Amino acid sequence: MPGAFLFVVNPKGGGAYLRPVIIDLSGKTALVCGSTQGIGRAIARQLANAGARVILLARNREALQQTCDELPRPAGQQHRFFTADFSMPHSVVEAAAAIAAEEQVHILINNTGGPPAGPITQASHQAFQDAFSQHLLNNHTLAQTFIPGMSQANYGRIINVISTSVKVPLHNLGVSNTIRAAVGNWSKTLANETAKLGITVNNVLPGATTTERLSSIISNKALKTGHEEESVRKEMLAEIPAGRFGSPDEVAYAAVFLASPQAAYITGTNMVVDGGRTPNL
Repeated sequence: MPGAFLFVVNPKGGGAYLRPVIIDLSGKTALVCGSTQGIGRAIARQLANAGARVILLARNREALQQTCDELPRPAGQQHRFFTADFSMPHSVVEAAAAIAAEEQVHILINNTGGPPAGPITQASHQAFQDAFSQHLLNNHTLAQTFIPGMSQANYGRIINVISTSVKVPLHNLGVSNTIRAAVGNWSKTLANETAKLGITVNNVLPGATTTERLSSIISNKALKTGHEEESVRKEMLAEIPAGRFGSPDEVAYAAVFLASPQAAYITGTNMVVDGGRTPNL
């Protein structure tokens, strides 16, 4: 049985109460990119918990196999995986074509790691080109490949895992700030064009989340400033009203909701999952 989420409802003439609403993705197929670690892996797991059949896409075959073996199967799903290296766009094109030839994908999770940290004044042209290709162009390839099937099914969910830098640029993430913003505007444009096809396009914007990328950011900042990692960690936590880092599963819950039938009227927007850190609405 897929997991239940609780929503507050206000019945006519009565007070508010909690009613269980089941997010059931049985019969839906989800393609999750970057799905062998961190946020991508958590999203794959929670989609599977909700009953979706999950297709994993990443570059490490051994890690893909292990992740696939560990995914839940509450509806008896048969999960599978494909390999692609997102630093090599042609491999994403080939993988997308191979998947589309065998599967009808209803839910696409665009999720790619990086780009590396660093000030924008020191970023090379190649760094921007690589990030643009890995993030925006690969997202576009996957969306173009699977939109026809989503339209035919009258059910499509494209969810892009980006960053809160879409709203407010983050310090020392010059290339990432630039490219993530481009992906955000690409997705809004795509949402407007696909809404009448029964397809929604939304972004999940994680804040500081306990992943390998966060550990790398903390380590790099400590190295450059000469401070202890614990000091850097405390400085970051002080900026978060919730007083803690998020977990990958907390980001995944937002993605699962956006992938659900209950989110059919939500498109072209950003869902921030950051413990309140982003200083604007």
